[in-house]
Amino acid sequence: MGNLSGNAYALTVLSPIRPGIVADEEIAYADRVRSILLSWNELKNSPMTAVPQTYLCRYFVLDNPYTESLPGGGALDTISDWLPVVPDWLRRAVMPAHDQLKSRYLVFSANVHVGPSGNIAPYLRGMWQAIRPQIESIWQYCYGFDEVKDADGFATYIQRCALPASLFFVGSNDEALPEQLKALYIKQEFAKFAVANQGLPTATLRQHFRDFMTRIAPHELAAPTWEPGKYRLP
Repeated sequence: MGNLSGNAYALTVLSPIRPGIVADEEIAYADRVRSILLSWNELKNSPMTAVPQTYLCRYFVLDNPYTESLPGGGALDTISDWLPVVPDWLRRAVMPAHDQLKSRYLVFSANVHVGPSGNIAPYLRGMWQAIRPQIESIWQYCYGFDEVKDADGFATYIQRCALPASLFFVGSNDEALPEQLKALYIKQEFAKFAVANQGLPTATLRQHFRDFMTRIAPHELAAPTWEPGKYRLP
């Protein structure tokens, strides 16, 4: 399966953040990136809603791998806790080595619609064209990003930082995003229509339904439709 499932692509990107301090704020580059990402939560919608064909996405700063405390979660580990004859140093010796990252990382993961081509590059170029200022605000602190000057350069850079997908989740029906937004809009509007038209005479209900179909324009994808990024009913 890899990165592709039908028309959907699982993108996982780890961009190493340079060590350094933002002079006027006296905070590390990684903390500055985290601060910018947190500020997006104060907006009505994420900047990513402007990027075409984004099913879902997430950003975060990875400081270091998280490991569970000793012992591990296996049955033998639990039993060994109750056996005083097994010294602590021996239990620790058989546990995997504790890995340390050489850098802190900006992590970007997303599920996107790429179509039959399976090519992620057009999506990345569209992302650059849609939200270039926001991209530059966070990736400017990462190694190698200073070489990115245009949409093609950004697509190449991101693919260089991408990891192969081993687990894939896509909450879509494999259709392009505009069709899915339209379907979500119709679903919500029809639910409201059903509640508002309970118990009406047949002739009245028929006329209301005709008016409803005219209003929602089911074959018009552009409008009216569900707003990208919207997550609550009015």
